[in-house]
This record gives sequence, C-alpha cells and structure tokens, in this order.
Amino acid sequence: MSNFKRWEDLTITDDFMFCKVMSDPDICKELLEILLHIKIERLVFQEPQKSFRLTSESRGIRLDVYVKDSNRVFDIELQTTNERNLELRTRYYQGVMDISELEKGDFFSNMKESYIIFICMFDPFGADIPIYTVKQTFAENDKLIFNDKTHKIFYNVKAFEKIANDVETKAFLEYLCKHQSTTKFTQSLETAVYRNKNNQNWRKDYMTLAYNLSLAAEKAFENGFSAGEERGRNEGISIGLSQGITQGEHKKAVETAKKFLAMGLSVEQVATGTGLSVEEIEKL
Repeated sequence: MSNFKRWEDLTITDDFMFCKVMSDPDICKELLEILLHIKIERLVFQEPQKSFRLTSESRGIRLDVYVKDSNRVFDIELQTTNERNLELRTRYYQGVMDISELEKGDFFSNMKESYIIFICMFDPFGADIPIYTVKQTFAENDKLIFNDKTHKIFYNVKAFEKIANDVETKAFLEYLCKHQSTTKFTQSLETAVYRNKNNQNWRKDYMTLAYNLSLAAEKAFENGFSAGEERGRNEGISIGLSQGITQGEHKKAVETAKKFLAMGLSVEQVATGTGLSVEEIEKL
C-alpha cells in the first residue's frame, strides 16, 4: 500500500475524505449555497459515490457527490488530476444523469434542472481565472439563451486570490489550496475532517480499498511476469522474455483496470492500483 496515503494523513482534497465530508447534508447544502448563490430547503442524498451504468455494455460512471432537492439535481466532483477531457466527461455525465432521472413515460418538461460542478486543483482551461461558468447561447445572437436547464461550472482552486466580491467562495477555494480555514464554514470543514479520522469504520473502508487495489496490482504483475516468461522461453531469445513480460504485465493491468472501472472506482484510484496512466485508463 505504499502508493496510498496513511489514513491519518488524508485531507479534504483527497477523494475519499472529500466524499465522506460531503456526506454530511448540512455541509453539502451550505457548500452548494455558497458556490451557486441559491437557497436549498432540503437535500436528498443518493448513496455515497453513486455509480451509474445504463446497460451492461455501456461505460459506467461514478459521481463523487450526487444530491437532489425538490426540483434540481447536483453533482460535485473534486478533480485532483488534469485529465484534459473535462468537456467530454461533463457531456457524458449529463446524458447519464438525465436518462437516470427521467422515468418511463415522463414528459420532457418534468426534467429537473441540473448542476455539474467540478472543483479542480489546477486550472482546467488555462485562462487563469477562478471560476469558469458554461453558458449556452446561439451563434447568431449571443444574448439569446439556450435554456436546457443545465449548468456546468468549473472552479480553479489555484486562482482563489483573483475572486474579488465573494468572500465565502474565495475562502473555500483557499482552504482547499492552503488548508487554512478563515471562515465559519471552512472551520466546519476542518472539524469534519478531524471527526471523520476518528471514524473507525471509515478508516477500515479506506484501508480495505487501499489493500485491495495494491493486491490487485501485485497480482497483475505476477500474472504478467509468468505470461511473459513463458512467451520468452517459447521464442528462445532474451528479447522475447523482455517483451513478453512487458506485454503480459500490461494486458493484465488493463484487465484489472476494466474491472475496477466497472466497480465504480475513480480513474485516479484505478491508476494508482494498476500503474497505468490516467490517459490510458480514460480510453478503456
């Protein structure tokens, strides 16, 4: 488990801890109100890190924080690695969410307003601005709004200092960037992280996840080595052994990665557990 942080060292910017903190309905509700400048009466939670798979053949997704109120749905994603495909990811997320929410026989007018929020620990689009809000308009008239009731918003944590007139949002992004709490809300986040570290059930869940991913990676390596060794013997040359080991390892790592993705693990977790690159996993 050397590739995994110790439980005691996790912070709010680690995916596992972020999702656990946001499982508190009061914290999640307040964060959404701060970021979106809306009022929410009551949130309804799905299961933590909700997974969607529309068919056995389609690619599944796992949403970090998926919650609803009476007429809106919200997906909050903490993104620590720049995978350079956020536009296409949000497109896919939106489609799966819409299909999952609309019951058979429902009118399209019953579709809920939706918000997809990416909190990025990097600048997602390279313009050095703190908040990127996607707004759909018509090319012929940019004042005419294409209102499909969807919202996609990306936060650039690194640029928090550029926020001028929104103290709470600035403080939240600063907390993620520097782990310094300067407001009542960020102090509540810090308290939640400390409290969660004393939750022995969650500690056990994290350690089990880390162990299983590491074990699977080691198994993939062992299987790959055996396959490569056999191929090298059959070819009778040392280069065959080297190539066989590499190809065998890679094949098993890919198979393991596919299984992890089907289980709903994040791309970052799969990359850590298999040794494959984030880019390669995204193509599976």
